[in-house]
Amino acid sequence: MAVKLYQYPKCGTCRKAKKWLDDHGIAYEDIHIVDTPPSKAELKDLYHKSGLELKKFFNTSGKKYRELGLKDKVKSTSDEELLEILSTDGMLIKRPIVTDGDKVTVGFNEETFESTWA
Repeated sequence: MAVKLYQYPKCGTCRKAKKWLDDHGIAYEDIHIVDTPPSKAELKDLYHKSGLELKKFFNTSGKKYRELGLKDKVKSTSDEELLEILSTDGMLIKRPIVTDGDKVTVGFNEETFESTWA
């Protein structure tokens, strides 16, 4: 499977991730996370494959996250409900998400990209 990059063009972190992938010659399918957010099923799959806590998939610095008061909700809400919330709005999802169908990274950290995608 080709690498998928869920990203938001105005996001500086996403631009760094794209540059890293380009610089390393890694072809990817560019998916606008707001126009085409991953479905609940896709998010569930990404979550399980990532090995991360589900709360790591939330864009905690986003305006929408604060408006919805999700800081407290993520502590007491079921994974199913959280996945439902995430699937409603691409701006709630931490970005970029990169996946090849087996591996998943959330956000951009150069060391993580080196060890996962190089």
